[in-house]
Amino acid sequence: MAKKKILFECQHCGFTTPKWMGKCTNCGSWDSFIELSEHQQEVVKQTKSSLTCTAKAISINEIEECEVYRYSSLDYELDNVLGGGIVPGSLTLIGGSPGVGKSTLLLKIGSNIASLGKNVLYVTGEESSGQIKLRANRLDSNQDTLYLLSEIRLEQVLTELEHRIYELIIIDSIQTLYSENISSAPGSVTQVRQITFELMRIAKEKNIAIFIIGHITKEGSIAGPRVLEHMVDTVLYFEGDSSQELRILRGFKNRFGPTSEIGVFEMKAEGLVSAKDVASRFFSRNSTQSGSALTVVMEGSRPIILEVQALVSESHTSNSKRQATGFDTNRLNMLLALLERKLEIPLSGYDVFINITGGIKITETSADLAVLAAIISSFRDRAISKETVFIGEVSLVGDVREVYGLDVRLKEASMQNISKALLARKPLEKTKIKTFIVDEVTKLLEWY
Repeated sequence: MAKKKILFECQHCGFTTPKWMGKCTNCGSWDSFIELSEHQQEVVKQTKSSLTCTAKAISINEIEECEVYRYSSLDYELDNVLGGGIVPGSLTLIGGSPGVGKSTLLLKIGSNIASLGKNVLYVTGEESSGQIKLRANRLDSNQDTLYLLSEIRLEQVLTELEHRIYELIIIDSIQTLYSENISSAPGSVTQVRQITFELMRIAKEKNIAIFIIGHITKEGSIAGPRVLEHMVDTVLYFEGDSSQELRILRGFKNRFGPTSEIGVFEMKAEGLVSAKDVASRFFSRNSTQSGSALTVVMEGSRPIILEVQALVSESHTSNSKRQATGFDTNRLNMLLALLERKLEIPLSGYDVFINITGGIKITETSADLAVLAAIISSFRDRAISKETVFIGEVSLVGDVREVYGLDVRLKEASMQNISKALLARKPLEKTKIKTFIVDEVTKLLEWY
């Protein structure tokens, strides 16, 4: 009698091993392994083998270039994130915290596409068709070619695709769908992996654009196996609090365009719509107060003026607090140490708080100079003019280094009537903004 083969699978990342382990060596999660049945093991083998196919290698010069066709979603911000529009046959994953507007946005997009005369299928496993109808009434998204399917069984969704030809499918959400051929709970690694593969096969074979809504974990990543993000063509994440008006849709992966673009939306009574006058939505000129400095960051090809706010207050505990919202806390600690060393500002006995307005998370280093300016402004209780921007990266030795896209940043600042800029070098193109060269951190005090 053949010995039964035992296989354990991590429910967080999909890693398999013949032995049970308390901690996954692939993703580091604890107590996440479950034993797979023989049928589940066969599904895992079939999925892995399906993702790989044998093909004969040919010279790259013999391959014909494939032109990517796109059609507009009738939403400027979403088209910008996707690289110009929706690609037929693409598989797009959208994640975000509960209530941020994923379902609202995709229902509106589905209505936009349906208004062009194209058939759109909205599959919901979390809400009934009546609930979706109420939302459609509020969003004014009722179209004859927008079809709703309240179903959680994958086989029923596939049956519906045989009855009518669709050009766009929306799955809300991937964690609620399950296949009757797999004996595991909806949302499990095996279910999510197999269903995503089936959706990918449908998208490529039938040339249908498919949008998938995915739940996120408390760490902010898409729930389910990491292979889910590898299988799809595009991965988009919603940023922002559900209590705020502005929401940011950021691209993290895009096989058909740039991956660093963002879309800015605002939640209104009629739903999630593209934000108007984005350039002035992330800073205010109402009053000039200490602890505030302006900078210009690049989000993809779009320059955005942001306001950096700092609060420096005397600490009444032995351990001073250092907190940052929208800025890397480790980099903040480095900048504070630099201020103490180079400018001899005693910040060890003070609590320092940093906030980036608008809910944007700064991922580049061009805002270092603005953070230092805001901290010094709050510490000395001296206001900085809202007509000045600070652009520069600060190194550990105290040098202020130039950043890319300087001319584009200054052009955006000039359009917002900003008259002064503190930079590491002069721009190549002529600008109306008066520039001040700051190549060392110590020269910040001279400017003040």
